Amino acid sequence: MKEIPVQDLSLSKTFQTYQKKFKALADDRRLQIMHQITQQREVCVCDLSDTMALPQSKLSYHLKILLEASLIKKETRGTWSYYSLNEEEVNHLLSEELCCLFRHD
Repeated sequence: MKEIPVQDLSLSKTFQTYQKKFKALADDRRLQIMHQITQQREVCVCDLSDTMALPQSKLSYHLKILLEASLIKKETRGTWSYYSLNEEEVNHLLSEELCCLFRHD
């Protein structure tokens, strides 16, 4: 009988989570969007569209990826959406948690 190797699913899930976050960060437009949000603390999607010189559809695509990676937050007020940086999550990526996964004790 062949033995099936045990896979550490928690580690695999952790890697998938970081992969999603780093993929979101690995795009110049999304980094520019995050920078604009950081500079203004909170930005309306209408203003961001003008600042970034992007059509609404492309901007929405990039914002969705950043939201799914939890790098930004969205608040809807009336008909407008306002975005802010998820500072806790961004700071988390810069923390020791990720580097510790690749540190040999």
